[in-house]
Amino acid sequence: MRSALVLNATYEPLSVVSARRAICLVLLDKADIVADDGTQIHSERMSMSSPIVIRLRYVVKVPYHRNTAMSRRAVFARDNHKCGYCGNHADSIDHVLPRSRGGKNVWENVIAACRACNLRKRDRTPEEAGMKLSSVPRAPREMSWIVYAVPRVPEEWKPYLAEAS
Repeated sequence: MRSALVLNATYEPLSVVSARRAICLVLLDKADIVADDGTQIHSERMSMSSPIVIRLRYVVKVPYHRNTAMSRRAVFARDNHKCGYCGNHADSIDHVLPRSRGGKNVWENVIAACRACNLRKRDRTPEEAGMKLSSVPRAPREMSWIVYAVPRVPEEWKPYLAEAS
C-alpha cells in the first residue's frame, strides 16, 4: 500500500500516513479525499477510491514548527548520498566532532561519509585528520520532513507542498 499526504482543513500539510490509515479517516468521516491514485479499494459491501491526498474536516492547531527528524536515511537524502569529505558515494554517517569528544547527535554535526574517509578520520576532528569538509552540514528546511518521510514524493502531492513553502 502507498502513503497518503494529510492536509489540515486549511490545506497545510500535516503528516504522511499509510493508505490504510487514510482510508480509515475517510470512513470515519474525519477526512475527505482530495486526490486518489486511480485504484479502487473493495470490501464486501462497498468500494472507494484509494486516497493519496486527504484533507481533515477540522482544523488541527500545530503549536510548533515541525522539524525534520534526524535519521540515516534523512542524512543521506540531505547530502545526496555523497561523502562530505571526498565527494564519493557515501555508505555511512560520521560525526564531524566525535561524540566521544562532546559532539552532539544534531544535524549540524552529522554528515554522510564513505567508508574510506570514515576510517581515515576515526575519532578525530577533520582538521586533526588532515581532511576538509566539502560543505557545512546544516539542518534541512522546515517542509523537508515530507521529502524524508517517503522515498519518492508523488506528483499528486507537489501542488499542496508548493503552496506550503
